[in-house]
Amino acid sequence: MTKKESDPSGRRRFLGASLGATTALLAGWRPSPASALGASDRIRIGVIGTGGRARGLMRQLKELPGQELVAVSDVYEPRMLEAAEIVGASPAKVLDYRRLLDDKDVHAVLIGAPDHWHKTMTLEAVAAGKDVYVEKPIAHSIEEGMAMVTAVEASKQVVQTGTQQRSWDHWILGKEIVDSGRLGQVTFVNTYWYQLRSTQPLPPIDVAKLDWKRWLGSARDQPFDAERFLRWRHFKDFGGGVLTDLLTHWIDVVHWYMGVDTPLSAVSTGRNYLMKTWEWPDAVTATLEYPRDFMVTHTGTYGSSIDDGGLELRGDRGTLKIDRERLAFFSEDSKKGSSRFTPEPEIQVRSLGDGSVNHLRNWLDCIRSRKAPNAPVRVGHLAARAAHIANAALGRGTRVRFDEKTGKVVTL
Repeated sequence: MTKKESDPSGRRRFLGASLGATTALLAGWRPSPASALGASDRIRIGVIGTGGRARGLMRQLKELPGQELVAVSDVYEPRMLEAAEIVGASPAKVLDYRRLLDDKDVHAVLIGAPDHWHKTMTLEAVAAGKDVYVEKPIAHSIEEGMAMVTAVEASKQVVQTGTQQRSWDHWILGKEIVDSGRLGQVTFVNTYWYQLRSTQPLPPIDVAKLDWKRWLGSARDQPFDAERFLRWRHFKDFGGGVLTDLLTHWIDVVHWYMGVDTPLSAVSTGRNYLMKTWEWPDAVTATLEYPRDFMVTHTGTYGSSIDDGGLELRGDRGTLKIDRERLAFFSEDSKKGSSRFTPEPEIQVRSLGDGSVNHLRNWLDCIRSRKAPNAPVRVGHLAARAAHIANAALGRGTRVRFDEKTGKVVTL
């Protein structure tokens, strides 16, 4: 960490850190076994939907004290067996996740299933008295997210949503910098995420070991398609494409840093230049205008991976650039008397790890303390909602806004 200005207390703080249907469900709610956990008791966790992200989180969970992975559930047997190998003991392996929810010895669940399953699984888990970690976006639609907020907040369960920046040390430092006023008036936030499409053929799927009908769940009936199964985020029955998958992370940071939660308007454009079979575009730009006189842009493509993803918050006194590897603050004053367009940063740090570990740790801590986690369900809903609003603008081909009274997106 380098600073031109002396701020020892801030440096110590940073370096000291380790870088209707709803009512029916709640009627069956019973106290969570986790609420009776003693200080020495291990939190017993089941995993529902054991794709790549869930297995990554499982590996991180295994490194944290006070927990035990005891059950895995997936409708595709090979993935479930891979997850069981990560556990390393003899976890329960179940096709129907509801059997896992019926087990009173399971205190909490991690949900890594596709987006169109998040609402059903989360609400059923809460109704069964389980605490939940659910990946982002928390819901496949705005209406689903609203139902989740109502149900979870009426319960006594701890629900952490997967926007891990809120537990990541250098992102927390970024919030302190914004709150300090050192950026001045922020009128423009640029967010971006760039990925390179895979040119490798899809891996083979053993359809005999996949319960395709169960995987479809609430989605319309359709024949098995390997690309829809493996790249479900880019098909409308299951995911929301680039905007819900990636913008959700960054717009959550914008909400957190800037003290807002709902865009005044949104307009989006996108095309399928590379992935012709996808229903959501592989190149997209969205612009969201917010109260407090600033706008947010998001650009995404699957045609380049350089820079990955990040944010730039631009104010009249300073600019903050932050991504998952680094944070840099640039003061406008540092440009005075210099011919350089980009001055040296006044504050610069590198991340020393993956914030998902801290996010999982926060979840476990809150399961014991019964306190609200860093990214509760309402926070997750508001972030996903902004992405859904941007997707609505994309679909309608015009500028839209969200009507708080009706809970609907309307055309401007």
